Amino acid sequence: MEHKRPNYFVSLLTMKCPKCRRGDMYKDKNPFHLSFSKIFNMHDNCPVCGQKFELETGFWFGTGYVSYALSVAFSVFNLIWYAIFFGITWRDNSIFIWLAVNGVLLVLIQPWLMRISRVIYLYFFVYYDESTAGINAPERQHHH
Repeated sequence: MEHKRPNYFVSLLTMKCPKCRRGDMYKDKNPFHLSFSKIFNMHDNCPVCGQKFELETGFWFGTGYVSYALSVAFSVFNLIWYAIFFGITWRDNSIFIWLAVNGVLLVLIQPWLMRISRVIYLYFFVYYDESTAGINAPERQHHH
């Protein structure tokens, strides 16, 4: 039976396991309706292929670098569209208005940003495995 390889970016953006690109990394797909304490409510292992998500103790500390890079990229994007549509100068304090708008937008997307940073970081270390294409959960799950 031929299985189509799931798209890398679609799998990443939908927060799927990097190994099989089918299993959800998070127990709840929507980061915005959970309490802040449950933002990282992840499966320990992929529900489809059994891939362990936290590769070692303290593994997720590296996601701070990914989150920072995404925040800077998001802020630059906001600066560009704001400058195009509204203009930015020091004379009328529009730079401070942009800073406030950008700050509010960063806070609003923070739950998603924190989650996607973990996904991107894990994708650096775990690669797609073609042999996981035809598997189904529980019989292939690895329990530690």
